[in-house]
Amino acid sequence: MLTNSEMEYIVEKIGRVPNPLEEGMLDIMFSEHCSYKSSRPFLKMFPTEGENVIMGPGDDAGIVSITDELALAVGIESHNHPSAIEPYGGAGTGIGGILRDIISMGAIPIALLDSIHFGSLKDQKSRYIFEHVVKGISDYGNRVGVPTVGGEVVFDDSYKTNPLVNVMCVGLLPKKNIVKGIAPNIGDVFLLMGSTTGRDGIHGVTFASVELTKSSEIDDRPAVQVGDPFTKKKVLEASLEILEKIDVSGVKDLGGGGLTCCISELVDKCNNGAEICLNKIPLREDEMTPYEIMLSESQERMIFVINPKYVDEVIAICNKHEIPSEVIGKVKDGDNMVVMNENEIIADLPSHLLADPPYISREIREPKNDNEYLDVEDIDIEEAIFKILSDSSAGSKKWVYNQYDHEVQIRTVVNPGDDGAVLNINDEIAISLSCDTNGVYTKLSPYDGGAGCVAEAIRNIVSMGAKPYTLVDCLNFGNPENPEILWSFSKCIEGMSDIANSFKAPIISGNVSFYNETEGVKINPTPVVGAIGVGKIKNIRTLGFKNEGDKIIAIGTTYNEVDGSIYHKTCFNLEQGHPPEVRIENEKEVNLEVLRLLDEDVNNDITAIHDCSTGGVAISLIEMMIAGDLGCEVKIANLVHDGDIKLNNLFFSESHGRYLMTVKKNQVESILGNIRVHCSCIGEVKGDTLKILDDNTLVHLSKLKDIYNNAIERYME
Repeated sequence: MLTNSEMEYIVEKIGRVPNPLEEGMLDIMFSEHCSYKSSRPFLKMFPTEGENVIMGPGDDAGIVSITDELALAVGIESHNHPSAIEPYGGAGTGIGGILRDIISMGAIPIALLDSIHFGSLKDQKSRYIFEHVVKGISDYGNRVGVPTVGGEVVFDDSYKTNPLVNVMCVGLLPKKNIVKGIAPNIGDVFLLMGSTTGRDGIHGVTFASVELTKSSEIDDRPAVQVGDPFTKKKVLEASLEILEKIDVSGVKDLGGGGLTCCISELVDKCNNGAEICLNKIPLREDEMTPYEIMLSESQERMIFVINPKYVDEVIAICNKHEIPSEVIGKVKDGDNMVVMNENEIIADLPSHLLADPPYISREIREPKNDNEYLDVEDIDIEEAIFKILSDSSAGSKKWVYNQYDHEVQIRTVVNPGDDGAVLNINDEIAISLSCDTNGVYTKLSPYDGGAGCVAEAIRNIVSMGAKPYTLVDCLNFGNPENPEILWSFSKCIEGMSDIANSFKAPIISGNVSFYNETEGVKINPTPVVGAIGVGKIKNIRTLGFKNEGDKIIAIGTTYNEVDGSIYHKTCFNLEQGHPPEVRIENEKEVNLEVLRLLDEDVNNDITAIHDCSTGGVAISLIEMMIAGDLGCEVKIANLVHDGDIKLNNLFFSESHGRYLMTVKKNQVESILGNIRVHCSCIGEVKGDTLKILDDNTLVHLSKLKDIYNNAIERYME
């Protein structure tokens, strides 16, 4: 609801009290979801320009150059509140929304990634939400024909009542075909195409801009949109044909805020006005009121801004694809958005007031940290490994990605389960994509948590031989009216910005999701970072061990950094202290060195590579074993490390800036001598066990595979 101060501001600007329809339109545009009124001052910290950036934040998606002729459109969105209320439909319409964002830039969607967070699978309600979110993503993406190629799945009690469903999409387009969400020409018309308009999703953005309550599952269900992937497929194909054949002035999808948001933003960017004729809008339900029509968030709808001379041709294309289409208004002189019903003006508001509400200068305050730090007694390494692998966040995610079609469109080079997804662009060039976060780190230190998410996303694409080009983000936090949450938000952005600047990887698109809490129970602050890189197909190395006798090289320095680690969480039920620090210059040096080594490895002497993150060297080694179905023998003390570190801490430390690499046995000395950063040989690929020479730990690969592969399945059978 509009606050008293916002209503006073509106009355001052328009010189009168708005009527009920106008108030409803202003209410959704002043919502946090549409206006970013709490976050805008902080988002200015992000770097948004760079060598390869064609279009940064401000449209439905960002665009980055990848070859002389081709570009990628990249976007990321959240659909958290809808997925908490109706997980299948909420997740599905989240996919639908991000696909439309990519289409509206003139691009063909070629890949989806999802970052999804839930409560513990021990909880029945969390299992239900998890199962139906995954099915919603799977059914929608599979039916539309866009592969879901990667992502992450996290389980933590902080997400029990507020699951997170963040979806990233990339699309490919010729640079000459880029189209923007603008309405630059007076006299152009707005052509609405796609699904008809119904009563679903009304107040969806305002519902997403408040905390959930225990009654939300019933009270707010009408605010959840209803997706239709079969219609979306037709909308996608018709949209691409229109963009190919017609000189379109602008295009924008109808998502949050419906027609009100879409039309006002189109014309506001060009300082123009709009006239909308409600009686022209194809409706799904009888006796819909103007209020319902203008606020409806019915899915699978697009607005094309075109010259009137193209109307018949565009409608013919829509008819061919069997989707409704209608001219519903026009771009006019002035700067007001006027809504007509027959010949009567029923709303008349300044476009800039709708599309650009004032931001709120809220209080920020650093929280006090009075928590006692508890020392722990190390447990047996084998026991610790089993505890970590049993955790649903650390175990295999095959139960999830086996439900996704990740090979449709036949671009997928590396399937889900590796560090990053890889899709071919041509015979020589590929793109690598990754999606990463760590809510525990960000809870303990927002700056280091935010920085770490960017660093981890970048390492994942570097592991695939790709140079980081650009980033997108989805920032999931609690109530911004809480000064401590807003302080955490600001420090997180500061950390993310420092790493992005260091790697010259600008953030070109993103989303902010606030109010992720239910009656005071808030999520861990969760910045999700999507990274996009470009590399040579010949440089791709997957993480699995390849050959008996290959030597294992650890690159980077290990520090005594187990605070916030999955080792502390699973073995001692602790989230305390200070998370791993991103040492920016070291991080940069290590990543550049890995890219150089891969580029110069013309004889494929490097056989596998994997970055170290969750669970440290321990879990990275085990993942390499399981992927390659080979064991290894290692000496942990051989890791290059800083100071006197206990064996368990050395093995499970989650220090940033580290990789494990296997090389052919006869090339190990040559490669070690060629690495210009801290590195060491810690063992070799051997047998069918994990053998740790330091304490004679011996664990059979079959046991590790059984625990790892059933971390989710044992709850979902």
